[in-house]
Order: sequence, then C-alpha cells, then structure tokens
Amino acid sequence: MNVKQKCAKAALAYITDETIIGLGGGSTIGYLIDFIKEEKLNVKVVTPSLKTKHLCVNQGLEVLPTSTVDEVDVAFDGCDEVDEKLHALKSGGGIHTQEKLIAKMAKEYILLVDESKVVPELTYKHPVVLEILQDSLAFVLKKVGEMDGKAEVRSSSAKDGYTVSDYGNFLVDVWFEAGWDGVQLETNLKKIPGVLDVSLFTTEVSKALVANEEGIYEISK
Repeated sequence: MNVKQKCAKAALAYITDETIIGLGGGSTIGYLIDFIKEEKLNVKVVTPSLKTKHLCVNQGLEVLPTSTVDEVDVAFDGCDEVDEKLHALKSGGGIHTQEKLIAKMAKEYILLVDESKVVPELTYKHPVVLEILQDSLAFVLKKVGEMDGKAEVRSSSAKDGYTVSDYGNFLVDVWFEAGWDGVQLETNLKKIPGVLDVSLFTTEVSKALVANEEGIYEISK
C-alpha cells in the first residue's frame, strides 16, 4: 500500500454510515472512494470536481448537487502546502471557490496529505489562485501588483485565450514572496472588488492527516 492509499484508509475512521460527505479532487480522494465502496459505507457525496463525481458514479455512490445541500458531515481534500497552524494553499485545480464553499458547509474539513506538503509556515512556492470576474481583470492585476504579487492570467496551450473556471471567470495565479501571514494575505486579496475567492484556506481546516513511510499522524487545532 502506498503512502496516499494509507492516508485514504485512515480517513475512513472519520466517516459514518448514512451521512453526507464532501470530496475534493486528486489521487488520494480516488483511493478513498475505492475504500468507501469496499467498506460498503452508505454515504451521499458533494464534490466540486468533475473527475471525482465520475469516480463516485462509477462506484455506485450517490452524488448530490451542491446547491441542494446546506450542511456536510465531513469533507476531505488535498492541498499543495499546509503549515503547522493548518493554513493551507491549493493551486492546481482552479476549483477553490467551490472547494471553499464545501469546506465552510462541513462540520469537519480534513486535509489528506503526504509529509512533503507539511511546512512550518507557508512558503508560497506555489501561486495563490484568484477566481475573478472577467471585467475586473485589469483592476485586479493593478491591485495585486501593489501588493508585490507577480500575477499571470491562467491559459492553456490546449485552449485559445485565457482558461476560465466552471463559472466562466478568469483564474489568476499570483506568486508572493515568503513571509506573508496567510490570514492577512487572504483578507487583503478578498477585499479587492472582482475577486470571488482565493486558494488560501486559513480558517476552514480542522485537521490534516499526514502520511509518511512510517504511518499516519494528525495535525489538529
């Protein structure tokens, strides 16, 4: 069993039968779906990830539209970095606005990570991602520049023009120097008109299950 599988297996301890759970994206979540099926747990799922939704449907798990749910018993997700205060940074998927909604709806929001993702404090080696209204682009870039952020509007070689989110908004990757307090940075960015949400999670995470070669340990508040 690899490290990600160990982490997914440990997550089962937090899932009870007949509940609604939130699932993010990534390979660890994929393993968790397999284990839920193996254990014959009867859960309903909300997810911001189309890939996760397909995996759930293929395994016979019922997926609910997020718009019909106002509370989730427990949600699981991954991240690029998490520090000892449980401040987390996510970058890749461009679905952080929906992920954060589900995190806020969850009684418990648990990150599943391997030890390489854990840092004493956020390093910002990965960009902070902003989901922004298209009309706000020039203004947001100006404001981020005033904060010494290096911004790049996300695009893809596989698509002409800028990449858009599931809601038709632009995604802007912003690199910051290390040393920013995560809470302050998140607050400052969210104050900019046109910014819907950012990929910093500074208040939502209740614990992280961390896997290494020896086993699993937990960081909690």
